[in-house]
Amino acid sequence: MKKNVSEKTDIVLIGAGIMSATLGTFLKELDPALNITLFERLDDCAKESSYSWNNAGTGHAANCEMNYTPQRPDGTVDISEALEVNTEFDISRQFWSYLVNKGKIKDPGEFIHSCPHMSFVQDAESVKYLKQRFDEMSAHHCYHGMEYSDDFDQIAKWTPLITEGRDRNQPIAMTRMITGADVDYGALTHILISELEQQSGFTLHYKHEVKDLKRDSNGEWLVTVKDLDTHEKRVISAKFVFIGAGGRAIELLQKSEIPEGKGYGGFPVGGIWLRCDVADVVEQHHAKVYSKAAKGSPPMSVPHLDTRIIGGKKSLLFGPYAGFSTKFLKHGSYADLFKSVRPGNILPMLDVAKDNMGLVEYLIGQVLQTHHHQFGELQAFYPLAKPHDWVEVIAGQRVQIIKPDKPEKDGILQFGTELVSSEDESLVALLGASPGASTAAFIALNVLKKCFSKQLADGWQKRLEEIIPTFGIDLKVDADACRETRQRTAKVLNLEFI
Repeated sequence: MKKNVSEKTDIVLIGAGIMSATLGTFLKELDPALNITLFERLDDCAKESSYSWNNAGTGHAANCEMNYTPQRPDGTVDISEALEVNTEFDISRQFWSYLVNKGKIKDPGEFIHSCPHMSFVQDAESVKYLKQRFDEMSAHHCYHGMEYSDDFDQIAKWTPLITEGRDRNQPIAMTRMITGADVDYGALTHILISELEQQSGFTLHYKHEVKDLKRDSNGEWLVTVKDLDTHEKRVISAKFVFIGAGGRAIELLQKSEIPEGKGYGGFPVGGIWLRCDVADVVEQHHAKVYSKAAKGSPPMSVPHLDTRIIGGKKSLLFGPYAGFSTKFLKHGSYADLFKSVRPGNILPMLDVAKDNMGLVEYLIGQVLQTHHHQFGELQAFYPLAKPHDWVEVIAGQRVQIIKPDKPEKDGILQFGTELVSSEDESLVALLGASPGASTAAFIALNVLKKCFSKQLADGWQKRLEEIIPTFGIDLKVDADACRETRQRTAKVLNLEFI
């Protein structure tokens, strides 16, 4: 096969979304001499999960998402996962601030805006939970400045749409973090990739689909790529491959045949939003307001009423309403799920199906929901919502990880993201969904630490500390470092700071 190689490169990135854009930017900052080749099957970057209208755009900092703060049997609230995500978002803020200061992001207002993050509950039991959650989170330095109120009039000042037309006697409560952000990951991906395209040693191929991945006798990767315009296939030799292809990552991981990928499968979850562009409505709400997830629902379907700023225009999104499709990508095939079944992952997939019948029933119920029922969920948030002000928008596909988990059981359904790498660390696949985009910089750091440890020891680490000043510092523990970096990045990115 060696004689069929048409070109060589140091690094192949698969998928032109926020993940590949972020990792590619890190690598070129650390070593501008690297040759990097990026392949994308569509005709532009950020058309799948990173696309602005496919991504919830919260700027996940675990301020308001209650699925990160489960209640223990004794009534206390576990905030450990929230703290992890919260400080992972700090890595993204530092990375973006570095690029702004270097002039590689000209205007942060093209992709990020200040937007309060709020949690909202509507019954006495949930109010009690939210107060307990607030007490535990606000006591930690990472949540300095969090506010709580169960006063109707105060909540009305924060979010008038949520209180107008609501019974004042209904128990409600809300927390608020004014330091939150709205992030347009589609715009950010375009900014990063445009900057990469200006650098020597970086090559981008749109409408090119990676069809196969095989090792050669020297341990390098032979990447078979098809030009979707000419149908020509060619083979590229690469020292390192990053599979950041969203829903296609599982298929490509399987094609690589690395033992570490055996047993992995995927469970696709779709989504639908209700979107409002009516100025009189939109201007009354400037916040991301999250509520509690329905029992048995996946984390990505936690209902929320979001301010979104895309292309300089402000809109509101409500949802998402979860759904089921056998596609792994919005621009994918209905055969994706069936093609992903392999002898090695049949048992994990069957085990997950057996243990998650409640989730399956929930998704089927969501698919069968009438528009009237969907709109009723919006009115639980915004009582005076009018149907003619809202349109339905199909969101992107997410593929949750089905992970082998022997010897305890055959498989588990895992929410979140996971890196799966070959033993020699020459190939890494990123699997999973939320909060992926918001923690892209943190994920890229993990790829660097996992797969480029020699380069870090030989000089990259010092350079990396210039890009991420808190590299090696635990912001969950070091309150002074946490406050300093948030103050500094808030100034650069034009965000609120308390």
